Amino acid sequence: MSDENISVALERIRAALDTDRIEDAVGILLELHPADQAEIFYKLEEREQFKLLPHLDIASTADLFDKMEEERVLDTLEVLSPERLADILDEMEPDEAADLLGDLPPEQASEALAAMEDADEVIPLLGYPDETAGGLMTTSYIALRRQTSAEDAIRFLRDVSPEIDVPYYLYVIDRAKRLVGVVGLRELVVSKPEATIDDVMDHEVIYVTTGTDQEEVARVMSRYDLAAVPVVDNQMRLFGVITHDDIVDVLEEEATEDIYRLGNVTDSDLEPESPVSEHLKGRLPWLFLNTLTALFASWVITNFETLIAQVAILAAFQSVVAGLGGNSGSQTVVMIVRSMALGKVDNNRLWKILYRQMAVGLLQGFTVGLVVGIGVALWRGNPFLGVVLGLAMVGNMFVAAIIGTLVPFVLKAIGKDPALASSVLVTAATDSGGFFIFLGLASLFLSRIQ
Repeated sequence: MSDENISVALERIRAALDTDRIEDAVGILLELHPADQAEIFYKLEEREQFKLLPHLDIASTADLFDKMEEERVLDTLEVLSPERLADILDEMEPDEAADLLGDLPPEQASEALAAMEDADEVIPLLGYPDETAGGLMTTSYIALRRQTSAEDAIRFLRDVSPEIDVPYYLYVIDRAKRLVGVVGLRELVVSKPEATIDDVMDHEVIYVTTGTDQEEVARVMSRYDLAAVPVVDNQMRLFGVITHDDIVDVLEEEATEDIYRLGNVTDSDLEPESPVSEHLKGRLPWLFLNTLTALFASWVITNFETLIAQVAILAAFQSVVAGLGGNSGSQTVVMIVRSMALGKVDNNRLWKILYRQMAVGLLQGFTVGLVVGIGVALWRGNPFLGVVLGLAMVGNMFVAAIIGTLVPFVLKAIGKDPALASSVLVTAATDSGGFFIFLGLASLFLSRIQ
């Protein structure tokens, strides 16, 4: 639905709620796709949400919660009784229900679990961290035995009429519930009726274990172009399945986290409308660290106070050297961090990558330094000032290439997120290094640039 149509529907719902025509508001909302319902629900005022929610049926509420972010869902649950919440959780996919329960206060979660009919499908999922394959998987999947005939398997699918979207893949298990194969619906349908699953299945199954990190799960599914991936334990017993829609959410979450951390924001859940206290908690510590690094760069400058007093124009150009070095270093950091996130680089390739980035840094520094140096020489009528500025750019971009490459690798080696502190450390190095190189060269050419 277009933004214009969503706005029209939103205004109609608000008008109905303002005149206490609750059923009309519910009818307008339920005419929409669940994703559009979630977007409209976000835009309603809290009082409007609380007015509307109790009048939605269980299935519609479950669909709505499935499309909403968990933080937004939690804000709406206070108007629901434990019994109604339990009914909604029963209607949701087990993995979604487990994620929601895991974010509830313990007392509320216990009450909801006690009232659920299908709690047995959800409880095993509560023991896994959210960012692992165990936390992402759903226990709603279809498993077959290897001696089942194709005809019987198709009859079974008709009989069970699964409420979930039937995945393209059907998994094959043995008596101990160990994963032994996978068969696609197409292969099953085109097989001869008497053919067994063992005849048509693929014995080489791509899988992940319950403890696999969600980023690695996303890489596996992307590398092998999978719509779903099975999750097993250390004994190869099938525990669940992760579907492509879960991985889309993971990719969005991980990309958001990397972007925030490259911007020195530790809490990737922050939004412009988040509470002020959460903004301060997620952003203020890094501003203090930036302050310390800026003071260090200022200390470097103070060591050249006499030089700057003699040649005041140096103060105008020192920030150019530091700024371009910082930009060059940030380019390198972003490439390295993103490549790490995608699994394209590792420690075995460090030196090859470092040498290439050093060459890039030198060439970029020479090219920019030559242009800027000639420009400044013509502008100020002093070729030596242009030489100093040009050489400083070469040196600082070379330093930026080295620091921008090494810092993410070092942070990863010590178990830290490469995106979290890379930009701060690189900026600190290029600022202080740029000032030192430029002013140091200027002191050598002092008699020529005065």
